[in-house]
Amino acid sequence: MSEPEPRSLGAEQVDRFDIVAIASSAGGIRALAQVLGGLPSGFSVPVLVVQHLDPRHQTVIADVLGRRSPLRVKLAADGEQAKPGTAYVAPPNRHLLVGAGGELSLSSSELVHFVRPSADLLFESAAGAYGARAIACVLTGSGRDGAMGVSAVKSRGGTVIAEDPKSAEFKGMPEAAVETGSVDFVLPLGEIADVIAALVESRSE
Repeated sequence: MSEPEPRSLGAEQVDRFDIVAIASSAGGIRALAQVLGGLPSGFSVPVLVVQHLDPRHQTVIADVLGRRSPLRVKLAADGEQAKPGTAYVAPPNRHLLVGAGGELSLSSSELVHFVRPSADLLFESAAGAYGARAIACVLTGSGRDGAMGVSAVKSRGGTVIAEDPKSAEFKGMPEAAVETGSVDFVLPLGEIADVIAALVESRSE
């Protein structure tokens, strides 16, 4: 899709984006490295990331992604304030949520679709906190996590991006997102960072 679908009449109309939320699972480290690596230094909004990780092992995902991106990349901390130019990754086995003021919270509540962290919970919290100022992006992964969340983002006037299932390493998550009818852009992995940057920059001018 080359153009976003028209906003619903009741959707909040705003002139900027204030948050980007990205979700991935199987194959996600490589995909996240490409997307985060393609965002510009001085990126003007925070980026929140849910990547399904094995909770039995200490993770080095923030270090790995940080070496490939001009953004600062760190594991999210409970109560932390999300800041522009930083990517916050959900720790293993913790749900990541965001509040209206950009305050992050971590939760050990029950699994959603058999996973924790859950893309659905992150996207739903971003939709509730930011409405039309949110961008949600679903990358490679198996399963359906994120599909309910992108519908929540779209229903509040936000913008939704999905990796093209045909080119994704694992098509389950992006395909489930596309099937909701809530996706504005279906893109090859290599184009996603440029589109996110263009959307954020065009709204901030």
